[in-house]
Amino acid sequence: MNAARLPASSHRHAGTGLLVCFSHLRWNFVFQRPQHLLTRFARHYPVVVWEEPEHGAAEPGLLVREEADGLRVVTPQLPHGLSTAAEREALGTLLDGFLAGEPPVAVRWYYTPMMLAFSRQVRAAVTVYDCMDELSAFRFAPAELLALEEELLRASDLVFTGGYSLYEAKQARHPSVHPFPSSVDVPHFARARDREPGRQATPRLGFYGVIDERMDLELLGHLAAARPEWQIEVVGPVVKIDPSELPRHENLHYPGSRSYDELPATVAGWDVALMPFAINEATRFISPTKTPEYLAAGRPVVSTPVVDVVRHYGSLDAVRIAEAGDAFVQACDEALALVRGGDRGWRKQADAVLAAGSWDDVAAAMLAAIRKVGTAMATTNTTTTGGADRPHYDYLVVGAGFAGSVMAERLAADAGKKVLVIDRRPHVAGNAYDVQDESGILIHQYGPHIFHTNSDEVFSYLSRFTEWRPYEHRVLAEVRGQQVPIPINRTTLNKLFDAGLETDEDAAAFLAARAEPVAEVRTSEDVVVSAVGEELYRLFFRGYTRKQWGLDPSELDKSVTARVPTRTNLDDRYFGDTHQAMPAHGFTAMFTRMLDHPNITVMLDTDFAELEGTATWGKMVYTGPIDEYFGHRYGKLPYRSLRFEHRTLQTEWHQAVAVVNYPDEAVPYTRVTEYKHLTGQDSQVTSVTFEYPASEGDPYYPIPRPENQALFKRYEALSLAEPDVIFVGRLATYRYYNMDQVVGQALATYRRLKAREEESVLADAAE
Repeated sequence: MNAARLPASSHRHAGTGLLVCFSHLRWNFVFQRPQHLLTRFARHYPVVVWEEPEHGAAEPGLLVREEADGLRVVTPQLPHGLSTAAEREALGTLLDGFLAGEPPVAVRWYYTPMMLAFSRQVRAAVTVYDCMDELSAFRFAPAELLALEEELLRASDLVFTGGYSLYEAKQARHPSVHPFPSSVDVPHFARARDREPGRQATPRLGFYGVIDERMDLELLGHLAAARPEWQIEVVGPVVKIDPSELPRHENLHYPGSRSYDELPATVAGWDVALMPFAINEATRFISPTKTPEYLAAGRPVVSTPVVDVVRHYGSLDAVRIAEAGDAFVQACDEALALVRGGDRGWRKQADAVLAAGSWDDVAAAMLAAIRKVGTAMATTNTTTTGGADRPHYDYLVVGAGFAGSVMAERLAADAGKKVLVIDRRPHVAGNAYDVQDESGILIHQYGPHIFHTNSDEVFSYLSRFTEWRPYEHRVLAEVRGQQVPIPINRTTLNKLFDAGLETDEDAAAFLAARAEPVAEVRTSEDVVVSAVGEELYRLFFRGYTRKQWGLDPSELDKSVTARVPTRTNLDDRYFGDTHQAMPAHGFTAMFTRMLDHPNITVMLDTDFAELEGTATWGKMVYTGPIDEYFGHRYGKLPYRSLRFEHRTLQTEWHQAVAVVNYPDEAVPYTRVTEYKHLTGQDSQVTSVTFEYPASEGDPYYPIPRPENQALFKRYEALSLAEPDVIFVGRLATYRYYNMDQVVGQALATYRRLKAREEESVLADAAE
């Protein structure tokens, strides 16, 4: 049978190469990972999905149908009774004939190694193996699957995995393996929330998905028998197991398959969603898509301890993990109690995790990886000398701030490595960059940076690259028409309240009388109110914090205000550290000396994305935003930014100290810095900076909220899959560090890196 097919000219991607996907999963079987990804890829490529053949035709042929805009499904039609060799020959002939009338293949995409046997001759710019399951562990897996997978791994430019367990299993077998756990279309499943769980008299629990050897049938029977008053619905096709093996109880129902569009309505009828998977070889590497789908539908989940479910969702209140048996039944009891209670905090917690990603993000990140490989191959193919004329470095360091510069210096000076340092800005020193303005005063371009540390190691290390100017930082706050010391001390209290406090004990008693104990200190507001009371909280902290963070202190983690102490003595220094000083010639001069090494090359005004093809390197130190490195796969990590207004004033001095804070919300800026206090310069004019918090701009302060940490943890998990990339610094680790803490982190990171490399050398020598 030679069925008519849609002409290539009908595609909307004229002139674009094909993406040909070889899939063992029929397009209309279950709507899952391939369907989510390929329909999105069809916005960028004409997509052809090559399915498993159907048997019964009089002669070999093709059935071609358009299933989505820009996406065609090709189903080979073959006669019964062909030998394996004859079937592969027929499939290869049909494939070659089909592609002869199509544009060149841009991407060759595999879900099964088995189809490589008849498609290995297809030429493509990029080959991808999207390993969504460990197929060799499934029932009835072909004997030759592992050998074909080994061949496919050699042929692939990229390997994507459907979860981190699969990544860990494949990472040593290919140089470019990337974990892409399945995601979720939240709005689609959120339609189930129109019907709130817990409102029906009879508890209803359910599962949807393929019912096969991965299902713990004994557990299903045990659950139904243990709770005969519950109704349990198991939705989906039964494959590879005999339906007669399914447990039968009056309260256990098997209604068959549901379409993807019907799933939200299906889940809406349940109180609790189930994942009663057997823990066996077939489930060892699975990362079930249904976990986030159930959560998006607003249902708590009870699952057996599948590794990737525990890893990604086990800390959520909405997800209960239990072994098969009575423990699973008890976990279902707990989940029912959760939905029948009035608190929906568990749902908000789950929503924060779900908000961090989507199928659009996964598809975009995969496309970015494909295009990166395609660009690199094109560069190689069009350069007659190949890569020989491009300089090679042992390490690429992205970012010339504290983290990057310290790592570069140690790698070059201590380890003897050849290092390339790049920065997208036109200068070194990162946010610590200082420069003389038109009046000759050394100002800090990105706001004041005051060095202080208790670490002898950090201070000693930086002293190799600078002399120091002794300096103890003092800050005043404009409150009730007065400028008073901050942190709050005895002087502050006496000026504001005319308190007449003469001793530390007097001040301690004064503050204790105003303190308002909080049962559980969780937020920044709790920290301050419990220590000094509501009035001082409102005077010094609430307005400043609202401006700085764009959030009320009650919405911020306690760490924000815990950084600022309250004192009972007369110490008006902002910091109490052992070492307090400023680089004698400025931070930029210190960084310049740090990077002045024959093994270090510095390229400024250079974005990481622009470097491809101009140099090669062995390993990378990355100090930029971790979400940017991964193409914002799960969405952007939230930061607060700053806007600076630099002014030169025609007066010798503007204020009594280097920094004056303005806590009043009516004042649009948070603080004013006068730099001559920091530098010790003499001038008849003075330079100041007004600092305005902003929601957009360069990332300065990670916003400390639980959902943001949950999002960072997802990116941190991705970073673990990048063994040749070292993530260091405040942006790469999503933490607010002082300068000395960044230096300490970089030094510790270098020591660990050096130790690992020395262990590797010893291990190689032993072999």
